[in-house]
Amino acid sequence: MAMEKRVVFKSAWLPYVLLLPQLTITALFFFWPAAQAVYFSFQLQDAFGMTSQFVWFQNYVDLFKDSHYVSSFKVTAFFSVMVATCGILISLMLATMADSVVRGALAYKTFLIWPYAVAPAIAGVLWAFIFAPSIGIVTYFLKQFGIDWNWIINSEQAMLLVVIASVWKQISYNFLFFLAGLQSIPKSLIEAAAIDGAGPFRRFWTIVFPLLSPTTFFLLVMNIIYSFFDTFGVIDATTQGGPGDATKILVYKVYYDGVKAADLGGSSAQSVILMAIVITLTVIQFRYIERRVQY
Repeated sequence: MAMEKRVVFKSAWLPYVLLLPQLTITALFFFWPAAQAVYFSFQLQDAFGMTSQFVWFQNYVDLFKDSHYVSSFKVTAFFSVMVATCGILISLMLATMADSVVRGALAYKTFLIWPYAVAPAIAGVLWAFIFAPSIGIVTYFLKQFGIDWNWIINSEQAMLLVVIASVWKQISYNFLFFLAGLQSIPKSLIEAAAIDGAGPFRRFWTIVFPLLSPTTFFLLVMNIIYSFFDTFGVIDATTQGGPGDATKILVYKVYYDGVKAADLGGSSAQSVILMAIVITLTVIQFRYIERRVQY
């Protein structure tokens, strides 16, 4: 019978001392700003930020009367689904291919990991240059096929651009976890299936993918959170929410209304709603999707 290993601290206060730095950082950079956002969401400030008054839920009521804010829900839903789905599928394919490479595997893995070191804003600028309407190299080749590419005035192309940039930025993160998951799968299981006559696709779908389900579930949660929050830099560096409101996702609208439009109360209300949406989506994923995960 295997004995369970447990860490026992000689001092009762030592665990709390070890946790204190992380708890302090979490309190200062998450709980305190979140509490401030909730507080300001019940206030209405003047144009100069000199005076404020409590209006309770009026900011929330005004938000859902605003057609631009309601449309940002649809934009965010489409954008987050595309980023999470494409990012996970492409990363899984690349990890599967890299795992099967024998010669030069280290070089392939290194090149695929590099984009993770690029900041979101830099990724946005990079892809904006590549797809620039006048000087972009991809734009040049698209014109050879009769495709007029100008994401500055075309809303669908603008959305495609920010999705590509966001997915490219996140691929390395997903790739690392998928590759680690693939390398932890016993090769004997795959070899046994091959001896039984299972083809590559059947081996992947019946053996490899079920064993990767915990990794896939974790990445699904992280990619949803990424698409809601960390893609701000990509959008701000490229489309700035345009053309019109075509790429103005919720997190960018929070910034736009709070910083550029100087509506602190409305922006705070938006941030509270955005936080509630992400928490709700995470709970739903753990409550229902995790049931299908095979640990």
